[in-house]
Amino acid sequence: MDRGSSRLSPHEDDQRKHELQGLLRSGHATRANEAYDPEPPADDDVRIDPGGPVPPPGEERERARAEAEAEELRAELARRLSRAVFPADRASLLRTLSGAYAPDALMDAVRELPVDDRYANAGEITRALGYRPRV
Repeated sequence: MDRGSSRLSPHEDDQRKHELQGLLRSGHATRANEAYDPEPPADDDVRIDPGGPVPPPGEERERARAEAEAEELRAELARRLSRAVFPADRASLLRTLSGAYAPDALMDAVRELPVDDRYANAGEITRALGYRPRV
């Protein structure tokens, strides 16, 4: 095999091809630098107010907090419930959440749902609990 004029030896050339093979096939970096990976939040981390460092006064602050609570509840429900659960009623939601070791606050919120209603997704559950997502 004629390699032409190259600054690399055949051994180094083959080694670099091997190192780049994953990058060329996947289209993204194949090595991970752990320093750049985000760490999950700890239980004792400080919660930041959704209104920013200095929340806007009055009604705007309350609306920002309500939106943040609704989004947090919907995200927690979506994290704990799979698509196979839906459509679901209160009893099946409580069984599934209990099996997924959901936090007590989430379990208490689901206990407030009407007994006979059925829900197609986490958004419907959030709205039934009185939280309104952002429009």
